[in-house]
This record gives sequence, C-alpha cells and structure tokens, in this order.
Amino acid sequence: MRVGIVAQKGNAKAAELAAQIRETLPESVELRLDTATAESLANGAELDPEVEGIPVGEMHTCDLVVSIGGDGTFLFAARGAGATPILGVNLGEVGFLNGVRPEDAVETVEAVVDYFGNTGDILAREVPRLRAAGDGDWTMPPALNEVVVQGAQRGHGNGIDYEVFVDGHCYADGHADGVLVSTPTGSTAYNLSEGGPLVHPETDTFVVTEMCAAESMPPLVVSADSTVEIRAEGADHGFVSADSTRERFETPETVTVEPTDDPARVAEPSSDFFQALGKLD
Repeated sequence: MRVGIVAQKGNAKAAELAAQIRETLPESVELRLDTATAESLANGAELDPEVEGIPVGEMHTCDLVVSIGGDGTFLFAARGAGATPILGVNLGEVGFLNGVRPEDAVETVEAVVDYFGNTGDILAREVPRLRAAGDGDWTMPPALNEVVVQGAQRGHGNGIDYEVFVDGHCYADGHADGVLVSTPTGSTAYNLSEGGPLVHPETDTFVVTEMCAAESMPPLVVSADSTVEIRAEGADHGFVSADSTRERFETPETVTVEPTDDPARVAEPSSDFFQALGKLD
C-alpha cells in the first residue's frame, strides 16, 4: 500500500501529526510526502531517500492521501489526488471536508490501512466536482468547491455583461461582478458569502449564484447533471476560477461548466455537516 501525506504548510501542529503518522505506519506501507511536508519534517537535515517529497500533483499514485489542516489544505491535496481517497484531519476546528480530530488521526489512519490490507479497498464517499471549459479551447482543472466567472475587477463600474443558460435555456442576463457555480461541498464557502443557499452534501445538485448583479435573480439550484453556460462580454477581459486556480480570458467568451466524470473520494469517517456549520457563526 502507498500512503501520501499533505500537511498544512508552515503549521507546526500539522507537521507534528504527519511525523506521528509516519512513525506508526507499518514497514509494508510505502510513504509519500508532498514536497513541502517532506522539507518540514527534515527541518534542515538531509531528506530520507526512502521518504522523499513528491509534487502534490503526483498524489494520485497513492492508494490513500491524508490531508492535515483546514479545508484549503484538503482542496490543495485533492488537486493532485484524482480518484484516490482523501482522509481529512482537522487541526481542532471541524471543517466540512476534514472529519477526523487530531487526537484520532493516528488511530484512524491505522484503521484505514488495516482495512485496505484485509480487503484491498477503502471506504469512501464520492464528492462531485465541476470542470469549466471555454470557447478559446482551454479547460480548467476540476473544482471541488466552485467555478467563478467574473470581470477584471469587482465593484461599481466594473464586472461583466452576462447571460446564464442551463441546459440550453436562458435563466438570467444582465450585468454583475460575476456568476458562481457551486457544488454542495462549496455551498458553505464563496457561494454562501454571495447570498447562495446552504446545500446538504448528500443532495445531488449544483447552485448558480449571481454576484452583486444589477438586477439579481434568486440563486438557482439545478440537477447535478446539468450543463451551465455563462456568456461573458462587455469588458476587455475576465477571469475564471476553479477553487484556487485562476485564469484570464478575453471577451466575448462562453464558459461551459459541467460535472466531471471523476468525482473526488473522501475517506470515511465524514464530518458531521450540522456540527461543522457551527464554524460559520
């Protein structure tokens, strides 16, 4: 079995947990640390050649990825994990993607490793992701939280003119700072701050939310197999973001947002959605 570990960069507690997990894994497990975590554990010493760091983009070569930190660290790990299950360890504050408490981290990882050794499988739930593509023959990496299409700047006198189509039918048009398409996972993030609804993670939907529109329509919940097209113009250029990845496009441009065929996989135990809502207070 091959286990990858991605710890929150610059966080001593995350590095300590990574070291504890590393020390307790059986010798039969091949360990892979992302580059920053490996350097943190080395702490200036020469890296152990048997536990050398790898780019986070290669985490898909593992059977399990352990993310230690907040939701941002989980999203970073998920960027390279592909279909590999990710086990999220929080650092004391329950996150929406990190269901394992720090004091339970070592025991939980050991249990997952033992289960894999006995069954060749890892219990995991699928989490939908979105992919954005443009007329300009470009494609963004999969987004676990949201895709955002917006103008060069936000605020009065900026933004973009837009039309939003859902499965070929026009839902809204006008002028706004931008348009956001969120997964249930991302409904608690940017979507919520823009006035979108909370969506339970077991709901098979996406949310379309306008961002500071001149004549705003209510946020729209659509089926998870829907295709959303956002036609942007009225400015020299705009930006599309997929989670933390951002790219510029020239207008006019049509951005197509669809579910990916390869959802992320979150290793159980999953976090308690309603308990995690407490961090929004």
